Amino acid sequence: MPNPSLLILPGDGIGPEVMAEVRKIIDWFEAKRGIAFDVSEDLVGGCAYDKHGTPLHDDTMARAQEVDAVLLGAVGGPKYDNLDFSVKPERGLLRLRKEMDLFSNLRPAQCFDALADFSSLKKDVVAGLDIMIVRELTSGVYFGEPRGIFEEGNERVGINTQRYTESEIDRVARSAFDLAMKRGKKLCSMEKANVMESGILWREVVTEVGKDYPEVELSHMYADAGAMQLTRWPKQFDVIVTDNLFGDLLSDLAAMLTGSLGMLPSASLGAPMNNGRPKALYEPVHGSAPDIAGQGKANPCACILSFAMALRYSFDMGDEADRLEKAVNDVLASGVRTADLLNEDGITPASTTEMGDAVIKALDASL
Repeated sequence: MPNPSLLILPGDGIGPEVMAEVRKIIDWFEAKRGIAFDVSEDLVGGCAYDKHGTPLHDDTMARAQEVDAVLLGAVGGPKYDNLDFSVKPERGLLRLRKEMDLFSNLRPAQCFDALADFSSLKKDVVAGLDIMIVRELTSGVYFGEPRGIFEEGNERVGINTQRYTESEIDRVARSAFDLAMKRGKKLCSMEKANVMESGILWREVVTEVGKDYPEVELSHMYADAGAMQLTRWPKQFDVIVTDNLFGDLLSDLAAMLTGSLGMLPSASLGAPMNNGRPKALYEPVHGSAPDIAGQGKANPCACILSFAMALRYSFDMGDEADRLEKAVNDVLASGVRTADLLNEDGITPASTTEMGDAVIKALDASL
């Protein structure tokens, strides 16, 4: 049986630095657990534009379609701010999502006990938080037509169209229900059915899909009320499913409940391939952080935890994903911190490499 295949796209800014720590962990799994991956590496974002004049070369796109999973670091930076919109670094990421048809974006918001004091909310509100937001990723207002800026009378008008088909809602709803079945069997669907026809359709389709999952407790909530409840008592939720726009907003809100973007991974999943596994792209939630790039200050944990998600959702290695996630938790509990996780003066933060080494040490201790 061939080794699982993984395409690594470090990207720009701190991407190569945090990805280097993931490469060490991949090597650890082969050396200590006998789990080997066929790893290849390529360019995406600004670095791809510098070499090829495009943020994602066609050959790279073809390779992404063939592998079991793609792991991406980050894209973008001020160097590319004045490029034409069509070749900005972010277009490389959007092309991957669109052409791989990665319609289900999984954004976990987990608050590690050691970091509960970093949240802007009270510790008892966020301690132990573990929720999953499932965001529809390839349709909705970000892709609907018509769109653009047009002349209308004596002024310009900007138009974006919120558009969803029943099948688009059905498939992301099923991915959320499947996930809920593996967790707490509780799913909250969020839309704006009170003012948007697309929200009415969303609620109707999700309700119909729910009949196929009688064990899952399904509830509905308007997205603005959901934002309020996420900041009031987030632990009332387990899995949340929502559309592209509201998912963008709600997942960023939930991310900050945990205290640091440097800790948050994500997965974007598509339809199953011939091997039964979904097409998949894993990436940290944080950006390319050009202000600290090359300085060894970046927190690699979000990228490491993104690889843990790949172990769980693409490679059916849930026990090894648990092992890696526990190693990160043990490192944090031991007091090792990168700069983004320090709120006290006079303490020397761990470097990117030191944090990665600490995770390796914790993995050794797990054997």
